[in-house]
Amino acid sequence: MRSGQVGNGPVGNGVALAVLAAVGVLNGLDTDALPLWRQLLFIALAVASYLHGRHLPTRCGGAVLGSAAAVGVAVGVVAIPEGMGVLASLAVFVVLPRLVGLFRRQQAELITAGRERIAQLERAQELVAEQAGLRERARIATDMHDSLGHELALIALRAGALELTADTDRVRRSAAELRASAVHATDRLRHTLGVLREGATPVGTPDEPVEDLVGRAADAGLPVVLTRTGSPALPPLVDRAVHRVVQEALTNAARHAPGRPVSVRVDRCADEVLVTVSNPVSGPGGNGAVGNGAVGNGGTGLAGLAERVRVLGGGLVVRRDPDFTVAARLPFESAVEEDA
Repeated sequence: MRSGQVGNGPVGNGVALAVLAAVGVLNGLDTDALPLWRQLLFIALAVASYLHGRHLPTRCGGAVLGSAAAVGVAVGVVAIPEGMGVLASLAVFVVLPRLVGLFRRQQAELITAGRERIAQLERAQELVAEQAGLRERARIATDMHDSLGHELALIALRAGALELTADTDRVRRSAAELRASAVHATDRLRHTLGVLREGATPVGTPDEPVEDLVGRAADAGLPVVLTRTGSPALPPLVDRAVHRVVQEALTNAARHAPGRPVSVRVDRCADEVLVTVSNPVSGPGGNGAVGNGAVGNGGTGLAGLAERVRVLGGGLVVRRDPDFTVAARLPFESAVEEDA
């Protein structure tokens, strides 16, 4: 509504209040002998003033009522009884009912605001619970991917070794079927967990030294050699990230280049640690197709690994020429700040 237009806006509400004040002034004159209709008019005036305060906000209510009171004072200068009647009429049947209406309106607004605030808090609590659920799903998916995927790859590696050393065709066929089933189960696991891990940064890794991880892989038949320089003591986040890099690289090597030698090197410098895992490429499709950080058919291992390294302020490089190499650089400073 344009400024100055009479209607349901603040200007129109001010005009309505001015009309009520004028009726109060006029009905306050000559109150010695009030006819019935004027007495009923006082009641209607009080009800209308209450409804005005309850439902029709206006910015100029004080000015309008002040002007009406000034009229009553001016009348009192001429005739004191008439002026007292006008002021009493304004106070009892206009000002007081309107104040009650204003109070009720403010009370209703506070109740509405409180309900909206409660609804917002409930929505915020639901969002917090939903985010906690997503984080837990990411944690479960990561644990399953890191543990089951690695173990399935080692099972496939053991089956491959059994297939090569079996004495009979029946045992070789059984070993081949076991290895194929383990590889298929690993792919299905990665595909299924991709639904849980999508849009979430993986969190949490097993608290296992890299030496034990490499030892388990060697016991399973993977020809892997670990070389470590510098102090083995690392910040917790960096240590878990090193474990994760080595685990993913060994899993990838066991799946896509079984039987090929793997070299793991962990070098600690003054302010960073360098992790390099490499193995010869096995055939034209060895170690999977590298694209967008993913390995294999729809795998997300290296993609999640790159995100973990990036969060710590480092970098991850994957190369296929001449060997398949996963190299990660992990600085200490950002990891120490995260742990703090």
